[in-house]
Amino acid sequence: MWWDALTQSLAVLASQCSLKKIRRIAFDGTSATVLLCNRDGTPLTPALMYNDRRARQQAGRIAEVAPANSAALSASSSLAKALWLLQQVPDTDSIRIQHQADWLSGRLTGDFSHSDYNNALKLGFDAERLTWPTWLGALGISQELLPRVVAPGEVLATVHPDVAASLGLDPQTEIVGGTTDSVAAFLASGASEPGDAVTSLGSTLVLKLLSDKPVFSAEHGIYSHRLGDRWLAGGASNTGGAVLKHYFTDNEISRLSEKLQPDRSTGLDYYPLVGRGERFPVNDPDLEPRIEPVPDEPVIFFQALLEGIAAIEQQGYKLLTELGAPELGRVYTTGGGSVNNAWTQMREQRLGVPILPPISVDAAYGTALLALGNP
Repeated sequence: MWWDALTQSLAVLASQCSLKKIRRIAFDGTSATVLLCNRDGTPLTPALMYNDRRARQQAGRIAEVAPANSAALSASSSLAKALWLLQQVPDTDSIRIQHQADWLSGRLTGDFSHSDYNNALKLGFDAERLTWPTWLGALGISQELLPRVVAPGEVLATVHPDVAASLGLDPQTEIVGGTTDSVAAFLASGASEPGDAVTSLGSTLVLKLLSDKPVFSAEHGIYSHRLGDRWLAGGASNTGGAVLKHYFTDNEISRLSEKLQPDRSTGLDYYPLVGRGERFPVNDPDLEPRIEPVPDEPVIFFQALLEGIAAIEQQGYKLLTELGAPELGRVYTTGGGSVNNAWTQMREQRLGVPILPPISVDAAYGTALLALGNP
């Protein structure tokens, strides 16, 4: 499905311009979406998506050996999923652990041995020391299983000649180290100074705050992605647009948005989740949603859900600052929720800082900047 989506996207692009003009390609993918493949890239397992939490037992094993604030501690981490997947295959001699972005770039180059330090973070990579930690050995993770890690934007290789011919690409097109979708969204926004933040209002709520130093707290689901000599401190909540679409159709959301009254709070204290379990700002796989009472008026219910998501955003940024990140200065917003003006007003009232329109709301734009070498 990933490969089909890529080839279809290239076909659309080819109808607009010559693919021979492409000089570099970078990928972003959902963080901690992982699969096992052999050395030629043939998938040996299904891909486990970013929010899959089946690997609780494996997360317990990781907690016994990993540092207390490792980004790999969660049941939804790449490492926990990889351990679960490794139990499903009989022979691990020629296996590669690959993230979504890793595998797609591997399909273009023919080399499935690499990752970038954004995607590798939740696999246990030490982004401060830029090395794989020794404690992975205690989990039976050998160096042969692990990818070679490069900086996002670092040139990996050119497109394999056979792939270039089949897709219509110039064989000299370079493939560079990729990143995660939320980091790409940050790059797309135009945020550039410590204290700048990006809120991604997609199916989930993702916060990224630019900091001069990393912030980690497994207890709160907080981790930091390296961005050159700076850091993106933040986390991802399970609240977000998926909750809204669980209760309302797109047409209903559009119609009700016109009736919102951001200056008049509903007074309802919701913690909107589709089901049990939260990652940030509380890392609790058993946290129950709080969506009661349900008012008779749909617009009041809709506004209360938006207020609840905004409250989680406020709590998240407050917590980041308390743990050492800089004071919040301004917020850019990406994702589908960024176009809802009334919701933006609610959020701005809670955060107490300007909410600015991003240069682009598409994470792919940030990935293109990465390929350009100018994030």
